[in-house]
Amino acid sequence: MALNNPLANVLSSINNGEKVAHKTVELKNNSKVIRTVLDILKSQEYVADYNIVEDGRGGRLQVLLAGTINKIGVVTPNFSVKYTDYQKWEKRYLPAKDFGILVVSTSQGMMTHKKAQDLGIGGRLIAYCY
Repeated sequence: MALNNPLANVLSSINNGEKVAHKTVELKNNSKVIRTVLDILKSQEYVADYNIVEDGRGGRLQVLLAGTINKIGVVTPNFSVKYTDYQKWEKRYLPAKDFGILVVSTSQGMMTHKKAQDLGIGGRLIAYCY
């Protein structure tokens, strides 16, 4: 069976691993977008670390969970957002103001919505985490 959205599969696996209190989650999917999202989650201390385990098929990702994620998911469709409208999307995807992050793909790369708002740039919503 083919996966329609590999990022959604990865974030769902991380969410399920957090719910059952696993220390690590091994993921079959490995791409630059997934690694970039994991780097953002690592910088915000939602994920402790991740490693690429070579298996001869492009590698697997082994994610070390920090136990701080309540919910994580992908935003589908990837809504276009202006830098003045981040508060509207925070209300929609996050439970409270300044609680959690939205991952945004901008012309300057992927970053959190807080950083994009400080830089005054918009982009496309990719994922949320709190």
